[in-house]
Amino acid sequence: MRAAREASAARAEDQAAQRSGRKPTGSRGRRRRWSGPGPDDRDPQPFGRVVARVSLDRGWSPRLTDATVLSRWNHLVGPDIADHCTPLSLRDGELVLQAESTAWATQLRTLQRQLLYRLAGAVGKDVVKRIRVVAPTGPSWRHGPRSVRGRGPRDTYG
Repeated sequence: MRAAREASAARAEDQAAQRSGRKPTGSRGRRRRWSGPGPDDRDPQPFGRVVARVSLDRGWSPRLTDATVLSRWNHLVGPDIADHCTPLSLRDGELVLQAESTAWATQLRTLQRQLLYRLAGAVGKDVVKRIRVVAPTGPSWRHGPRSVRGRGPRDTYG
């Protein structure tokens, strides 16, 4: 705020000096910067560097890292594990995986420490802090917005 006030006061002095016919004092001592043969901020930048800078400025980096884990799942954990489980979400450092069977859910729970170590090495230490494994769900007999409590389709035969 103070710098803005000083700049405004300097502009007002320069305008008053120009009206009275004197040379403005604020422009003395300033030197124009010319670009030289070396790299400069005004030079074309690689696209990846620009995207990284924008994502840091806007606070998108955590979301991009989460999306990286979900999109590169096959490469991060390998095809053996990726064929038998699917990542559902990654929020606040908790990765939720859905296994294709209860046996694979148990296997993933035992491999949890190794998976955390592998993910930390690939995308960063604090991206995935814990893993929650969800077993597959059974079939749902609900078809539509309304349903009646009961045993399902078996209660219509008796």
